[in-house]
Amino acid sequence: MKSKLIILGALSCFLAACGGTEKPVDLTETKSTKNQKADIGTVTEKALSSNARLPGQLVPFNEVNLFPKANGFVKEIFVDRGSEVRKGQLLLLLEAPEMESQLQAANSRYLQAQETATATKEKYNRLKQAASEPGSVSPLELDNAAARMRADNAIAQAEKSNVQSVKTMQGYLSVYAPFDGTITQRNVSPGALVAPGKSTDQPMLVLQDTRKLRLEVAIPEDYVDKVDLKQPVKFTFNAIPGVEHTARISRSANTLGGMRSELVEIDVINHKDELKPGMYAEVKIPMLSGAKSLLVPTGAIVRSTERRYVVTIDNGKAKLVDVKEGLVGKDDTEVFGNLKPGDKILNNANDEVKDGDTIR
Repeated sequence: MKSKLIILGALSCFLAACGGTEKPVDLTETKSTKNQKADIGTVTEKALSSNARLPGQLVPFNEVNLFPKANGFVKEIFVDRGSEVRKGQLLLLLEAPEMESQLQAANSRYLQAQETATATKEKYNRLKQAASEPGSVSPLELDNAAARMRADNAIAQAEKSNVQSVKTMQGYLSVYAPFDGTITQRNVSPGALVAPGKSTDQPMLVLQDTRKLRLEVAIPEDYVDKVDLKQPVKFTFNAIPGVEHTARISRSANTLGGMRSELVEIDVINHKDELKPGMYAEVKIPMLSGAKSLLVPTGAIVRSTERRYVVTIDNGKAKLVDVKEGLVGKDDTEVFGNLKPGDKILNNANDEVKDGDTIR
């Protein structure tokens, strides 16, 4: 009996101890939750940074894909990948034996038409001379001879043009450089059959002018009207760190592309031939001094796979406002959306806050 009492007493103490450890934890958690206050901030309007950092890429100042104008076989190639060429330099020769036959046939037709035109002209001159004697040649006969002479002369001129056309096609068998540059691709070898193609086909040669390059930078739509085109642009290349270059914006597209951005170009002189097309750069685009933008604390932006938004507070109620992010500072981020300076926002917003929730 005594042992049973001891066991019951120990069991009661164990249960009491368990109950005592759970109840204070619940009370503490409830108390901390009720005392938690919302961190409320405001939307501010400040001047933009003096420049915006945007990525850029180098492209050749001039680039051309060389295709054949006529069907033929590659006879001889005088350049290869990396060859430096000058404007008007012969790059490769094609051969087309059928063009020789076409030229001979065209020459034969021209000679025949020329002989016919000469004969009819002489006949007209004789008739005209004979017509000086009244009644020897009728006016109708003289008119017919004149018409025949003009027709045969026109045929001769047409055949002459045909000969020139065949010679022009023969000239296309020699491919020359349209400007100074470097051969960056060679896709054919002697004996290859080539034919005129579309721009999507593989070219025989690719020629690039790399003495001067274009640095292309896409300006987002929200910054297009804030770029200061009169100020110099500074940029550095990822492949050449620590070296800063300065230039001016040379031209702009004045239209938005498919990515809702305007393309601007900066001419870069490649003095030492150390810059290559395709290099990426970090470009500091100068902004107008009077341009202002809306800023919110970086932590106030809620980011999800579907949207980005901030939580505004209107009469103690939460309202989710979609925004687009711009320049990112140390503590603040530039935003674009249905906001105005002075709007109250939740600094510690998260996706648990829903539209219409009470904020205290």
